[in-house]
Amino acid sequence: MLFWIVSALLTVAVAVALLLPLLKGASPAPVDDVGEAAVYRDQLKELERDKAAGLISTEDAGYARAEIGRRLLAMSGEGTKTVDAARAKGLNALSQAFIILCLPAIALGLYLKTGSPDMPAAPLAARLENPGNNIELLVAKVERHLAENPNDGSGWDVLAPIYFKMQRLGDAELAFRNAIRLQGTNPARMNGLGEVLMAGNDGIVTDDARAAFEEALRLDAKDPRARFYLALSLEQGGKRQEALADFQALAKDSPADAPWLPLVQEHIAANFGGAPVAGMPAQSKAPGGPTAGDVEAAAGMSATDRNAMIRGMVEGLDAKLKQDPNNFEGWMRLVRSYAMLNEPEKAIAALKSALVAFPPEEVQGKQLIGVGRELGLPVEEALK
Repeated sequence: MLFWIVSALLTVAVAVALLLPLLKGASPAPVDDVGEAAVYRDQLKELERDKAAGLISTEDAGYARAEIGRRLLAMSGEGTKTVDAARAKGLNALSQAFIILCLPAIALGLYLKTGSPDMPAAPLAARLENPGNNIELLVAKVERHLAENPNDGSGWDVLAPIYFKMQRLGDAELAFRNAIRLQGTNPARMNGLGEVLMAGNDGIVTDDARAAFEEALRLDAKDPRARFYLALSLEQGGKRQEALADFQALAKDSPADAPWLPLVQEHIAANFGGAPVAGMPAQSKAPGGPTAGDVEAAAGMSATDRNAMIRGMVEGLDAKLKQDPNNFEGWMRLVRSYAMLNEPEKAIAALKSALVAFPPEEVQGKQLIGVGRELGLPVEEALK
């Protein structure tokens, strides 16, 4: 019932707002033409008396009579205003009837056809109490709690990674920093903060991000996330041999079924010149990357043969990605490989295709853009 009352009041308010200009326009401007016409007639009579008395010549009297007649004719034209006013009044009456009767009827009919008048009321407070699987309501519930309890570190700890997944990077950074301030540091929080800072800088490990990963590694010397990103920062800084050593050490310390191992192997292959870790199973290599046997065979080849082998592997990877583009590690490898082969046009084409599969606004897309910039590629061309 409250809904219908509010709807009726809103309808009346809108109708009044629409009717006011019409009501103002329906009032005709007063035209006092009767008195003015009488003055002109008296002037004609006085003109005739002056002419009869010889006070004015016949020629001048004719001129004066013509002028007064012109003014009288102009006055007679004012009569059309009454007709126009009546017509406008009729149109206003139709408009008023349409606003008062038809518009509410049309709105009501549309609502009854497309709306849900029988749906029970669902106040925000009730929905927040039982958000179900609605992630936005879950976030709103936590946000409301934190607005009332801003020093609840566990709440910020829960909200920070959710913000990150929603790509609300500014909110995620604030939440991680609040959680660290209130709950202290731990590897998960420091790694999370570092990843947020990277995502906000197109996948580049900034100084602040590196400091966060270093703190995570200080807290846990075996933390694979921190070790990976610190090795990546060396690679992005051009220290490929140091990066290669760190990636190989991480691969050696990782379980054979570790989910991050293919990506680590991809970076080992990208920093060509060091072989993958001995004993690593073939399925753990980056898709399209060289096996341990490939690299061992390449070590004994001439420079020409080695380049031909590398080019053949890169072209094979390119063909595989065209058939199955949903391969993030493969695209990273392909872009790097073409850049290392000094084929920037193919590298840009690969980056452009990769950004179709992994859009630039997503985390993986930002990492691809960061790699392109790191390699000195004109990334803007791939974004067109």
